[in-house]
This record gives sequence, structure tokens and C-alpha cells, in this order.
Amino acid sequence: MARSFSEQERENIRNSILKVCKQNWTQYGYKKTSVNEMCRQVGISKGAFYLFFESKEVLFCEVLCLEQKKIYAAASEIMRKYRGKAGVAEALKLIYREYDRNNFLYNADSVDFTILMNKLSVEQKRNIEKSNDMSRKLFLKHPHLRLKVDEEVAVSVIYSLIMTIKNKEIFPDNHVEIYDFMVDHLIDDLYEE
Repeated sequence: MARSFSEQERENIRNSILKVCKQNWTQYGYKKTSVNEMCRQVGISKGAFYLFFESKEVLFCEVLCLEQKKIYAAASEIMRKYRGKAGVAEALKLIYREYDRNNFLYNADSVDFTILMNKLSVEQKRNIEKSNDMSRKLFLKHPHLRLKVDEEVAVSVIYSLIMTIKNKEIFPDNHVEIYDFMVDHLIDDLYEE
């Protein structure tokens, strides 16, 4: 007979699965992260895993969306705390550092990510798209700033700037310092107070 979990145990196990998934996804990628290994790390059976998540894909979709929401909330808080261009610059720096810690956030064009996306339901894909749109809205609808450029140009510049993370190994110097320098200098060309 299967063991039942208390509400507290369920919450702790679910959070542990999410944490282990994020760590393994960052280290090994989607395809090489196995349900069996995550269950071993959490200390549950594979059957118990399916009490928490319908499938591996549902878990990965949730991890991605939760991580994007967490980053969005932190960036929003920075922009509330530091109004104006400085807030936008600090929020962009935070996002870059989070992407640096969690490579699954920016590897959307990898074969590994394509395999995941092909296994997701239409609803799960929509959830990921909604999570992606949060950042777009954050940087376009700022109450204390106006864009100096067209919205699509601004989005493209911000996206390109963040995606320099994909080339961090080829920079001859510290990629975080280079990114910060670019943000600090581009922010004046994107916004006016």
C-alpha cells in the first residue's frame, strides 16, 4: 500500500523536486535529467513523483515559469526601489546574473530545449510565452521613464544585451563587467526621464 504524505511533507517534497530539477537542468540539460535520478536525490520513489507532477515536462515547465516569475518580481522590486534609469539598469544586471546561474533560461534555441517544447501541451507553451512576456512589459511600461526609441527597437536591444550571455566564454575579460558596462552606457540611449 502506498504511503500517504502529510500536507507539510507534500509541500516539502514538492519544493525539493522543483529545486533538484532546477539544479539538474542547469548542470545536465533537459534530456539528461532523469526522473529516476531526481527521485533518488529527493528520497522518493518514482511512483511518488507522479503524485506531485503529471510528467517530467510538467515539472520542467513549472520550474521555468517559476524561475521567470521570480526574476520578474525581483527586477520589478529593483525598479520600484530605484526609480528612473538606474532602476532599469540594475534590473537588467540582475536578470543577466540570474541567467548566468541558470543556463536553461537562455538556451531556448538548443536541441535540448526544442525536445522539451515539442513534448509540451499547447497550454504549457502558452504559460511559457506569458512568462516571457512579463519582462517585455516590465521594460516598456515604466511609470517614470519614456522610451527614446521605438518599442520594438528597445525590446530588441534589451533582448540582444541579455543574450550576450550565450557568448560569455569568448569575452577576453570578465563577462559580467562587460555586460554591466554595456548596460550603463546603453541605458541613456533607450530612456529619458
